[in-house]
Amino acid sequence: MEQPVVRYSRAEYIETETGNKVSRKSVICGSQNIILSGKTIIQTDCVIRGDLRRAGPSQAVVIAIGRYCLLGQRSIIRPPHKTYKGVFSYYPMKIGDHVMIGERSIVEAANIGSYVEIGRNCIIGRFAMIKDGCRIEDNTVIAPGTVVPSFSVYAGNPGRLVGELPECTQELYEARSKDAYQKFVPV
Repeated sequence: MEQPVVRYSRAEYIETETGNKVSRKSVICGSQNIILSGKTIIQTDCVIRGDLRRAGPSQAVVIAIGRYCLLGQRSIIRPPHKTYKGVFSYYPMKIGDHVMIGERSIVEAANIGSYVEIGRNCIIGRFAMIKDGCRIEDNTVIAPGTVVPSFSVYAGNPGRLVGELPECTQELYEARSKDAYQKFVPV
């Protein structure tokens, strides 16, 4: 499926040396604790909480986002947290390459693999793990701690397996994410 051309105001986005395009209207907290690998688009009103982290130098990077990712408008990315033996802590989050996160989705997963599509209005619970090559349908709630296996389609509240994807999914999602990046052009 070919992506439509999306035009944006050059003044509204910051483009980094590695090709990341970040909306000036997004909220990036603790940017020193966030790694963007390159050619990622962070759209308007996104919130990325890199300031929520464990104390100490060993936990410096809280959120790592791969190449060719697209974070939809008003999506929220924050690291998972838990209380263990009376101590409240945040844990690192890793998002792979070629991941598309839909508008108004909230992600608190421990790990999202590469070649993943998360629909609009989804909630990905704390410490969930989404393996490579998955699709999460619109309005899906993935319960905390859920492991979504590779090449699966989840939908519903709570999210359940509703289908499987072919092994060519990786090539399709890679082509789609690169196409979306190339068609995200300044006016």
